[in-house]
Amino acid sequence: MPYPKGHKSKVREQIIASAARAFRTNGVRNISLPYIMKGAGLTHGGFYAHFKNKDQLVIETFHFAITDTIKMLQSVADKKADQPRIQTIIEFYLSTVHRDQTEVGCILPALAGEIAQLSQEVRKAYTDELKRFMAFIADTGNIDLSKSYALVSSMIGTIALARAVNDSQFSDQLLMAGRTQAKHILNSN
Repeated sequence: MPYPKGHKSKVREQIIASAARAFRTNGVRNISLPYIMKGAGLTHGGFYAHFKNKDQLVIETFHFAITDTIKMLQSVADKKADQPRIQTIIEFYLSTVHRDQTEVGCILPALAGEIAQLSQEVRKAYTDELKRFMAFIADTGNIDLSKSYALVSSMIGTIALARAVNDSQFSDQLLMAGRTQAKHILNSN
C-alpha cells in the first residue's frame, strides 16, 4: 500500500526536528544517525532515503533551528508590548529558561565550540545561519549590523558559558552580567 501524499516530506521534517533537539543538547559529533532516527520514531535504515549523508542533515537542521529560534523570539517579544522588542529578546535569550532548555534553545551557542572541527560545508551553513540571526537582531533592534555582531557575539558567548559551568549561582551571575553588557552595547554610539 503506497504512503499518503506528503508522507516523505513529513518524515523528513520529523528527522530534522529530532536532529535539532539532539544537536542543541549534545552537539553534532556526539550524536549518531541511529539516535536521531530513534528520536524521530524511525529505524536508522531509512535515513538515506531522505539525506545523502549526515552533513546534509546538519546543514538543513541549522536552517530549521535558526528559523525556529527566530519564531520563538518573535513570539516572546509579541507577548511583552510594554518594552522594546529587542529588550525582550535579550532578556529571554539570556534567561535561566533559555539556558536550561537546551533542547529547544538556540543552536548557535550549543555548537560554537565544535563547529570549527566540522566540514567546510557545515561551517558555511553555520556561518550563513549566524549571519541570518545577526540580521534578524539588527532589524528587530533597529541597529546597524556592526552593533548586531557585537550584541549577538556577547549573547552567544554568555549563554554558552552559563551552560558550561557547574555552579548555578555563578551561571546566574554570568547571565545577569550578559544582560547588562547587552544593554550597554545597545545604548552605545
